[in-house]
Amino acid sequence: MRLRFHHLLLIPVLGVCLSAAAAPLDEPLKPLPAVPQQDAQRVALGRQLFNETRLSVNGSLSCASCHHLTRGGADNKAFSIGFTGLPVAVNTPSVLNASLNFRQFWNGRADSLEAQIDEVVQSPSEMGSNWQHVVQTLSADAAYRTSFANAYPDGVTRDNVQNALASYERTLISANSRFDQYLLGDTQILSREEKYGYQRFKEYGCIACHQGVNIGGNMYQKFGVLGDYFQVRGNPVEADLGRYLVTGDEEDRNVFKVPSLRNVAITAPYFHDGSAATLEEAVDVMFKFQLGRIPSAEDKNLIIKFLKTLTGEWEGKAL
Repeated sequence: MRLRFHHLLLIPVLGVCLSAAAAPLDEPLKPLPAVPQQDAQRVALGRQLFNETRLSVNGSLSCASCHHLTRGGADNKAFSIGFTGLPVAVNTPSVLNASLNFRQFWNGRADSLEAQIDEVVQSPSEMGSNWQHVVQTLSADAAYRTSFANAYPDGVTRDNVQNALASYERTLISANSRFDQYLLGDTQILSREEKYGYQRFKEYGCIACHQGVNIGGNMYQKFGVLGDYFQVRGNPVEADLGRYLVTGDEEDRNVFKVPSLRNVAITAPYFHDGSAATLEEAVDVMFKFQLGRIPSAEDKNLIIKFLKTLTGEWEGKAL
């Protein structure tokens, strides 16, 4: 199959080639949207709450403890550490671009950011708190009382804490990756090998699941379509059941939300079980158990080069 790449239209004028205005490419993947317009006071309050350790029952954890915004929105652990000092059951997904996912958590049990926040705060393995305690704690702080009163008519409530946090999280868009710039028409920003990698990504079928604006996060898929991943890995645990834990439907056994690939090069380790320490290992697992194919070393290398173009920016700096 011949590879076709888009190039800027060159218009000769008096012997000089001038680039026409770049037009967005007609590709199945789309660039990230702009940050949505929201109430600035609620976003500012949400940012403060995101870094507030008093959301956890013993004041040991904030959202930022496990979601490091300058390192891809996750942490570098296979399993984050909860308020008890023990690891949680699944790998921490990135909070960057999470608002673009169709469901939250690996098994998709939350249908909104607010529902995800509600569960994490009360989780016996994560923050271990309850909303009565959180509301009482924040209400006892004069600065929070003022901030909430300015942002919400009814002040400090469970719903308002969740809304403020969700409002802030909707601003966590890692824009301006080189691949997004490419999609927007700057076809020279990717190298020839990176463009070949994108073509291989499509040809091998990776795009069948890693699709949409978030390059994932918009569908469920069984982990081990063309091979029993869990038998090969061994030591099965309850979390491996995936969406089955939510629905009890046998067809949902070992089914998970397909993760976004944005910023994937900096969010190791990978998968719900944190079992792949490197991007190369993760690609090998995907080829073996999801695609049932063995790529050439060259094709694997090209795809990895492409995946590295998906790293965006946070607060104007490259991640």
